[in-house]
Amino acid sequence: MRWLCSAMVAVAASAALLGCVSVYNLPVNVPLDDAGIGQLNVGLTSTADDILVGLSFSGGGTRAAAFSFGVLSELDTLPVRGAEGSMLDRVEFVSGVSGGSVTAAYYGLKKRLALKDFRERFLLKNAEEGLTTTVSLGTIGRAFTGGVNDSRGFTAWLDANLLNGATLGDLSTDRPRVWINATDIFNRVPFVFGSTAFTAICSDLSKYPISDAVAASAAVPIAFAPVVVQAFPGACTNLLPPWVRRLARDRKAPPMVRSYAAAIASYRDGVVPFIKLLDGGLVDNYGISGLTIARESSDTPYGPLTPQQAVKLRRALFLVVDAKTGIAGDWVHAVDGPNGVETVRASVASSMAASLDAIYTVFNRTMNDWQTSLVRWRCQLSATDRARFGVGPGWNCQDLKFFVGRLGFDQFDPERAAELDAVPTRFQLPPDQVDNVIAAGRDALRESATLQAFVKSR
Repeated sequence: MRWLCSAMVAVAASAALLGCVSVYNLPVNVPLDDAGIGQLNVGLTSTADDILVGLSFSGGGTRAAAFSFGVLSELDTLPVRGAEGSMLDRVEFVSGVSGGSVTAAYYGLKKRLALKDFRERFLLKNAEEGLTTTVSLGTIGRAFTGGVNDSRGFTAWLDANLLNGATLGDLSTDRPRVWINATDIFNRVPFVFGSTAFTAICSDLSKYPISDAVAASAAVPIAFAPVVVQAFPGACTNLLPPWVRRLARDRKAPPMVRSYAAAIASYRDGVVPFIKLLDGGLVDNYGISGLTIARESSDTPYGPLTPQQAVKLRRALFLVVDAKTGIAGDWVHAVDGPNGVETVRASVASSMAASLDAIYTVFNRTMNDWQTSLVRWRCQLSATDRARFGVGPGWNCQDLKFFVGRLGFDQFDPERAAELDAVPTRFQLPPDQVDNVIAAGRDALRESATLQAFVKSR
C-alpha cells in the first residue's frame, strides 16, 4: 500500500509537471470576408496538350525532397517529339507529402526556376535549425503534452530561406496544380490543402501560408505538435460541392474518398471546430491522396481536366516518386529493445507502411477507370460538342492511354539501394548524400520501364 501511494504521488507530480509545458499550435487560417469572396479557384489549367504528366512525391525528409528534385530535373532533359519544350512543361498535377511537399510547393510556386536554386536554398541547408530533434529527459514533458516542437520554428525557417511568406493564393491556377497533403488525426483521413476543405470550413484558402501547409504535412508525431486549422461553419453560406454529401453516404464509394467526404461534411456541420493535423504520411506516405480524391470526387468524366484538355489528350504519365524509409533497426538481434523512442518510430513507420500497397492499388484503379470514362465520354460527343471543344480533323476518340508507375530505391541494384536507404529521413543531410539522392532520382526516371513504355507509345 505504501508503494502504491508513493507511485500515485509520483504520477500526480509528473502530470502536474507535464501540464505546465503543454505544447500546441494556434490556427493561422482566417474566415472568408464574405460568402465565396477570397476563395482560390484551383483546378482549371489553361494549357491544352496531347500529353500530360502527374507526379506524387512521398515523405522522407530532405532525401524525399532531393529524390523528387532529381526526377523534375531529369524531366527537363526529355524532349517532346514534334513540340516545343520538355516533359517538365507537361507536368499538370503535383501531389506531395512531408518532405516531398517541400519540392511540390516550391516547384508549384516557381515553376522551372525552381530547378535553378532549390538545391542551394533548401537541400543543402539545415532546415532543423532552431528545432529540438531528440527526445530526452529535458524534452519528454513536451513530447507527451503535444510534441517536442510547435510548428513556428519550421514555418519561420521555410519562409526565411525558401518561401518568402508566400501563400496558397500565390500558387498560380496555370499548370501545375499542386496538392499538399496532411493527416486529420481525428477523422483519420487525408487533409488536402485545397478549395474543397477550405470551402467546408468557410476559410480563405488564398491567405493560408504555404509554410504552414508544408509544416502540417511534415509534422511527425511526438517531434511536432499538431498543426491546427479552425473551422468557421457559420461564417459563409456557400454550398458544399454536391459530391460531398453524396459520397459520404455511398457505401460503394472507395473507402478513402467516402471517409474524406464524411470528414469534409463534419467540418461544415461544426462537428470538428478545430482540425488537428500531423504528417500526411500517417495515412498516405505516397502523397497520392490529392490526385485520387480530385478524380474520384469529380462529377464529370473528364474532371479535374477541362473538356478542352480531355479531348486533346492522347497519353498521360503518372509517377509515384517513392523515397520512403525501408526496414531499419538492429534491436531484433537481441532480447532487449526496442527502447521507447525506437518503439514510437517503429510504430509510426508500421502505420505508414501498412496501407501503402492498398493506396497504390486504389490509385492505379482510379487512373484506369478514368481512362475508360474518358474514352467513353469522348466517343459519345456530338459533332457540336466536338467543334466546341476544339477537336481537329482525323481525331480518334479511342486514342488515349494512361501509364502508371512507381520510382523507388528498390529498382536499383542491392548495393546502391542499401546506400540510398541508409540516408536518414531528416531535414539536414551532408552535400554528398544530397547529390547522391538527386542523381538517383534522375537515374530512376531514365531507367523507368513505365517511362520507356510511355515514350514508345507515342
